[in-house]
Amino acid sequence: MLLKTFGWSFAITALGLVAAVLYGGWEAFGVVAILCILEISLSFDNAVVNAGILKKMNAFWQKIFLTVGVLIAVFGMRLVFPVVIVAISAKIGPIEAVNLALNDADRYQQLVTDAHPSIAAFGGMFLLMIFLDFIFEDRDIQWLRWIERPLAKLGKVDMLSVCIALVVLLVTSMTFATQAHQHGGVHVDKAQTVLVSGIAGLITYLVVGGLSGYFENKLEEEEEREHEAEEEAKRTGKKVSAVQLAGKAAFFMFLYLEVLDASFSFDGVIGAFAITNDIVLMALGLGVGAMYVRSLTVYLVRQGTLDDYVYLEHGAHYAIGALAVVLMITIQYEIPEIVTGGIGVALIAWSFWSSVRRNKALAAAEGKADSSDKTEVTSGV
Repeated sequence: MLLKTFGWSFAITALGLVAAVLYGGWEAFGVVAILCILEISLSFDNAVVNAGILKKMNAFWQKIFLTVGVLIAVFGMRLVFPVVIVAISAKIGPIEAVNLALNDADRYQQLVTDAHPSIAAFGGMFLLMIFLDFIFEDRDIQWLRWIERPLAKLGKVDMLSVCIALVVLLVTSMTFATQAHQHGGVHVDKAQTVLVSGIAGLITYLVVGGLSGYFENKLEEEEEREHEAEEEAKRTGKKVSAVQLAGKAAFFMFLYLEVLDASFSFDGVIGAFAITNDIVLMALGLGVGAMYVRSLTVYLVRQGTLDDYVYLEHGAHYAIGALAVVLMITIQYEIPEIVTGGIGVALIAWSFWSSVRRNKALAAAEGKADSSDKTEVTSGV
């Protein structure tokens, strides 16, 4: 079962890591491995959400999502999107960006370095919004309660995450403006770039969230209409309208899944820029990670179980928050790739370990409860 579900992912992993070694040696191997781990971990909640929706779809639409959807997710978001970001930031064509990355690494690196403030500000704000919206939401299950409990109370204030993100962006841009003044105005344009790019990242997040909400509402409307049509069909004996609505509802469900998948992909793609600027290594690491997300989605659907490791989603979002901070810092200071990747992996590993401990504690408590019940029954006899 496990090999059948994850077989293609294992094969793609082997090919991706070999390609990384051939492309850039063992250092490239390490970067791709870190990117794979981060992509899988950051997208774990994506797989859980996908599985919850995918199990409602029939076999045909499940197959469409797992074939056409893979092409969109892997080649669209994980391969094309990083190139588009570099092309827009460096003000060059996408084809030229790929050509430079493959044939003129020094020139490409210089362009990406020059464009890094705009990429980091855009990505930092986008990731920061994901983290803030998560941490300000009141949840039944809390991991680091001493942090999450008071922040959940603060989260009742409308638009708090947007306000905090804008304050962070304003402080960052003002910091660069101050430094520009100290250095004779050398970095004045950089401060403006940081401000504009950060606002663009915030707008992108809000647009993506709006689209997800729109398709979610449409999906709920179609499911309600489908249910009403089915009830009507039972009373009248007509089944045509119910079948038509089922197809329409499934189509909206497919669109909703694709928008959700794209929005979840943003964090992995943008977070990857905190680890490396090399789009070849980025494509290898994120592409391999995306395959595991699809396999994990199928596994969760077939097993009929969702999210046994309840703190993993928390760890992934804390990693997103850490990457957001790192990206903002790298606008001015250089941080080694191993440090950036290590922070995210450490947070995710910690949350996984906490989940395992929680599961063991719950199992032990259930065992004691069963033993206590048996003792009471024996005593009663």
